[in-house]
Amino acid sequence: MPTNPGTASTPVDNNTPAPRIIPRSKHSISRKNIDREALKVLYRLRDAGYVAYLVGGGVRDLYLGKTPKDFDISTNARPGQLRKIFKNSRLIGKRFRLVQVFFHGSKIVEVSTFRCRSEFDLNGINGNAKEKVLAANNTYGSPSDDAFRRDLTINGLFYEIENNSIIDYTGGVNDLEQGIIRCIGDPGRRVQRDPARMLRIIRHAARNNFSIEPITWQAVIAHRDKLKLCPVSRIRDELMKDLHSSACRAWAQFAMDSGIFYVLFPFYQAVHDTPESARNKELFLAVQAVVDRLHTKGMKLPDQLLFSLLLLPWAIAEYDLLKRNTKGPEFHRFLRSIRGRLDEILGPMSIKRAHKESIALHLVTLPQFIRFAKENNWPKWLKRKSYYQECDLFFRIFSEATTKDRIPEHIVGAYVQKLSVKAKRKPARKRRYKRRGTPGPAFTGKKSESIFGLKK
Repeated sequence: MPTNPGTASTPVDNNTPAPRIIPRSKHSISRKNIDREALKVLYRLRDAGYVAYLVGGGVRDLYLGKTPKDFDISTNARPGQLRKIFKNSRLIGKRFRLVQVFFHGSKIVEVSTFRCRSEFDLNGINGNAKEKVLAANNTYGSPSDDAFRRDLTINGLFYEIENNSIIDYTGGVNDLEQGIIRCIGDPGRRVQRDPARMLRIIRHAARNNFSIEPITWQAVIAHRDKLKLCPVSRIRDELMKDLHSSACRAWAQFAMDSGIFYVLFPFYQAVHDTPESARNKELFLAVQAVVDRLHTKGMKLPDQLLFSLLLLPWAIAEYDLLKRNTKGPEFHRFLRSIRGRLDEILGPMSIKRAHKESIALHLVTLPQFIRFAKENNWPKWLKRKSYYQECDLFFRIFSEATTKDRIPEHIVGAYVQKLSVKAKRKPARKRRYKRRGTPGPAFTGKKSESIFGLKK
């Protein structure tokens, strides 16, 4: 049977302060801005007698006037109960079970059960409770528990559809209004328990143009080396989120100032410690600013190109890239040299081999493109190369970053159109041939009735 907050299945911590309720008249979130499928899930859970809220980043983005990427929902219904309510759903997750509800158009709404305070950061709440042990998997709690176990105050907001109000346990609304990124609980403990939170801290600061609260900032600086303890795949996935955002420049600035950048890319430390470091950093930030501009234009750059742009200042410093004359055999020797070096520096990131080949080509062909642009002489053989378009875009981004001359809009539009067509293109289906018979060991190539079904 459905249960309400305060029952045995959703215990309420008496030490938790009452939440701040922001009524509809005091905020700008409207149901018309919430995804229709998410509203369907919320209403169906309400009608079934359960408590359900829109949670996390969706509420944050709506409050800031942005369009959320995802609409996640938390409820006091258990995963098994959710599966009975939503037949078009499935269970996912090992450590904590989530339910994905499927809709037409490949839309998915994720629904989770209110979780307990897995880290029990009560010292950051009431100042006198002892830290408890890490909670077991699939341990459920109350809405307040679920709010306090989240990473940042701005991600701990709930939106309920009954009165269209915001429920704020953690002070997230105040931080949104003041433009502050703040950890829930003790920042030092939170980032040590999950070092990837440090990447999310600087990500949200960069994307929203927020400042980071001093204690949270000091925790990031003090524990940045613990990022090395995270699985490589997780760090790579978190990094790609930042490289594909429209806030690459701000992210890079936060990452360098905090030292996180040099934990992720230790080979850059020597580059930025040289007398030319100021110029190198300026180029790095200028390149990321161009990437941001292209992203806002709708151009989704491929992963390998984003990594090439990330590594460009390093290659210029280490190989004196812009002064190289890569012709004939020298081109291939240089290509092998950079390819081998990429294996060393990108090894910990587990980058695909094909992507490293592309990155090496982008870097090695840059001096050629610079020379051809100065001479205004573009060989026909170059334009026939399979790598020409990506290398040309790489060169144009570099040129805009160094000369401030923007890439022409018609070229940007052409690239956007090509990339969108490529993304929509369905993979070719493998042709399956029906096997009508198997030739015997003495098959001579003659037509066999066992194969063609011919009568004698």
